[in-house]
Amino acid sequence: MARLSDLIEAFIKQLIEDMDGTIEIQRNELANYFKCVPSQINYVIDTRFTTERGYYVESRRGGGGYIKIQKVNVSPNTNYLMHIVNSIGDRLSQQAAEAFINNFIDYEVVSSREGKILRAATSDKALSMVPAPDRDVLRATLLKNMLTILLV
Repeated sequence: MARLSDLIEAFIKQLIEDMDGTIEIQRNELANYFKCVPSQINYVIDTRFTTERGYYVESRRGGGGYIKIQKVNVSPNTNYLMHIVNSIGDRLSQQAAEAFINNFIDYEVVSSREGKILRAATSDKALSMVPAPDRDVLRATLLKNMLTILLV
């Protein structure tokens, strides 16, 4: 018998397919449907609908906890970005982020203007309020999410 997490994942994937790649679900309603706690829904979304797996997730607290999930459409032009998203890892230095962004501009994956925005958002200056040990983790997460939204 399939685990509850597998059933929830399959259900959400079917919804995404039926709705042409984007759904908005309410955490509590889905938990009631599967007779589980809302944290089980969070677990499935956090582990199975990740940037690395080609999904962009927006979560809104309050009002029952709506979650919007978009499947990234991968085409030959976006394969490069998805490869980069998957290879970034959990930590990324400012220098490594700048190298990635420079390559994106050189290969015309992003415009010069988009590159400036990516650089600004991932700079040590922008992340100065975050303790130094955590900056590289936040920078990796930010860059992955920004690249993923370019694919949506």
